[in-house]
Amino acid sequence: MSDLKAIKRENSSSGSTNKLRSSGLIPAILYGGKDPNQKISIEKKDIKNMINSDTFLSKVLELDIEGKKEKVLPRDVSYHVVSEEPIHIDFMRIVSGKKIIIEVPVKFINQPDSPGLKRGGVLNIVRRKVELKCPAENIPDDITIDLAGTDIGTSIKISSVKLSENVVPTITDRDFVIATVAAPTIIKEPEKPAEEAAAEGAEGDVPAEGAEATGKDGDAAKKDEKGKDGDAAKKPDEKKAPEKKAPEKK
Repeated sequence: MSDLKAIKRENSSSGSTNKLRSSGLIPAILYGGKDPNQKISIEKKDIKNMINSDTFLSKVLELDIEGKKEKVLPRDVSYHVVSEEPIHIDFMRIVSGKKIIIEVPVKFINQPDSPGLKRGGVLNIVRRKVELKCPAENIPDDITIDLAGTDIGTSIKISSVKLSENVVPTITDRDFVIATVAAPTIIKEPEKPAEEAAAEGAEGDVPAEGAEATGKDGDAAKKDEKGKDGDAAKKPDEKKAPEKKAPEKK
């Protein structure tokens, strides 16, 4: 259990709360039980690391409010929309014997001792938190899942988890799954369409060096031969026509 110092505050106007934030304090409220609601403020440096942990909203804290100590449970944190800094916290008093509903984070241990994970299996986490109903003075920090001995195809359900006395899940109509050890996923390269493959093949058929030139020379030679034969066929033997003599004058 962590101890946290708190300071009483009377004024709740926006101006006073902004002044508190600028001086490194976070406005908060304490409610629940028979006592009236109490406005308080917390040093940001004392609680910042706690807020960033996954277990903050399920962790029992002891507030020291100017000498008076109370066990509390953080219930909500408000953040600034731009800076994402915490600007307000709600704390609930813990009343002995009273049951509360709370989300508890799931923690996995002994991953190296899982045969399924050793063979390339994948831990598929279905629920990172489980909602429980438990006594306010007996809130578990987390739900621990032991992966030792789990093989590919193993399904870890809530019934396999050992919970403390009087701690029960809020879902009671089914034995829900928390995680599974799944087979590794193999990604295959998609096959190319037939048209694309054919196009690539056509681009790859490059004529051998000199083949293009040979073809052109061969075509030119055929044209020359054809031209000669054609000229011989078209031109018969030429004979000179007899010259006409002018008539003699008498």
